[in-house]
Amino acid sequence: MKNRVRYLTLAILCFLMCFWGGEKTGWCTERSIVLGFVQVSPEGTWRMTNTQSVKDAAQAAGITLIYRVGTNNYTNQIREMEELIDMGVDVLAFSPSQVNGWDTILEETRRFDIPVIVLDRAIDVTDPSLYVTHIGSDMIEEGRRAARWLVAYMQRENRGDQPVRIVVLEGVKGSTPAVYRDKGFREVLAAYPNYTIVDSKPADYIFSKGEEVMSEFLKSTHGAIDVVFAHNDEMALGAVEAIKQYGKKPGTDIVVIGVDAIKKAFEAIMAGDMNATIECSPLLGPQLMDAVKDIVAGKSVPKRIVTVEQDFDATNATEAYPDRVY
Repeated sequence: MKNRVRYLTLAILCFLMCFWGGEKTGWCTERSIVLGFVQVSPEGTWRMTNTQSVKDAAQAAGITLIYRVGTNNYTNQIREMEELIDMGVDVLAFSPSQVNGWDTILEETRRFDIPVIVLDRAIDVTDPSLYVTHIGSDMIEEGRRAARWLVAYMQRENRGDQPVRIVVLEGVKGSTPAVYRDKGFREVLAAYPNYTIVDSKPADYIFSKGEEVMSEFLKSTHGAIDVVFAHNDEMALGAVEAIKQYGKKPGTDIVVIGVDAIKKAFEAIMAGDMNATIECSPLLGPQLMDAVKDIVAGKSVPKRIVTVEQDFDATNATEAYPDRVY
């Protein structure tokens, strides 16, 4: 019954695409690839840019995109994925809200011969063959890069041998960036016993929560904080506001490090309010469409496609700023 529903739904979709603009899309002569994409949430500059990149790239590639958003909720994402499976999409891509819990839904996609692409965030499954490829940043390495930058900066400032008290603004609890960035950050700092993480708490990738949690950290430590590492720039910028309200100078009294490399972070670095941002590019749409076309054509696709990124601070932010598109 479910199979019948799938093909009927897809047939209706094909008819509608042909009826409305078939001459422009070419659907009347040759059906385009149908890609179902479940985004994790609509939050923040990074995520909105990521969504737009996927939409623009699909249009440019002539791929029909069926877009769904999971509102940062695992249950909602599963439901959206089930609906796309029932519609009979050719390929299913999703950006996961958490690391674990995807085995059952991916086994269902396998039963219906729907290849899956994991976009942006990584997942942990018992059988990696349940998905074709993962496209995105190495988030453990992002945490390592943040820690390496911090150690090098402190050494340049002749503070490398002093006690360094750090607070961490985590992303959504259990999410891939929160788990992996924290893991990489702590892994590098384990070799430096004078670097201590005195507190760590989720702030959900949101500016206002970053400000709120950083304010709590400052009060609980009586301002005895040397560094804040935020799992994204939105939270880092919120921390900047909390530090100012507390009467300290962000970027000087407290080192501020974020992740994503959004334009607002560049502006904060140039203003001296932030010290560094670790790039995590949201512009994954073209890579996703290339993979979709290769998969449908039966070509081999690498299991892991890592985006090329860099770190930005006062030494290179001004020069790179004009080229930022998000």
